Amino acid sequence: MLNGLYVITDDILTPKESVLASIKNALDGGAKIVQLRDKISTDEQIESLILDMQNICRSYKAKFILNDRVKLAIKLQCDGLHVGKSDYENIEFIRKNFKGILGVSCYDNIAQAKKMQQQGVDYVAFGSMFNSPTKPKSKTIPLKTLSQAKKELSIPICAIGGINNKNIDTVMLQNPDMIGVISDIWKSNNIKEQSNFYSNYFKRTSNEM
Repeated sequence: MLNGLYVITDDILTPKESVLASIKNALDGGAKIVQLRDKISTDEQIESLILDMQNICRSYKAKFILNDRVKLAIKLQCDGLHVGKSDYENIEFIRKNFKGILGVSCYDNIAQAKKMQQQGVDYVAFGSMFNSPTKPKSKTIPLKTLSQAKKELSIPICAIGGINNKNIDTVMLQNPDMIGVISDIWKSNNIKEQSNFYSNYFKRTSNEM
């Protein structure tokens, strides 16, 4: 089941030498999904890291998602793969050849999300919800995009982009299945406690709806 806190690594905030310790802390705090987003390494440089991260996630009964690297996700039989608009035209090929969880960024485009759903993706992400420290050039989208997507889609949706403990209330009112957090987790002085805050908040709010 795809729901709860979805943490995403960052080349600067979670450098390779400490990323495994960071994700363990997030998982200890209740993160349900971990995405490796590495924009600087070659495939060869992160193969062993991917396998290590996947094994750690499995030990916590959490989902591991690899960002963008389609060929590597297929080769290593990753639990999950997340792609963006540069792969929209390849979704049919990816879905045919990748058997794990497939997620797609749809930004503010519900029509595109519907198309992705028809092509067999397992979840879609919408954002940025707010100004994002890790993607400052990303366009922010209306919060109502989430609630509208919930009405029109049957697959889970993830809200992402600039979410922090000051604006989480407004996001959760839209009832997303997952909340993607980067900076507000990894910049925390205590990753486990911060993850626990989001995890418990998510459970409590979901139960109230």
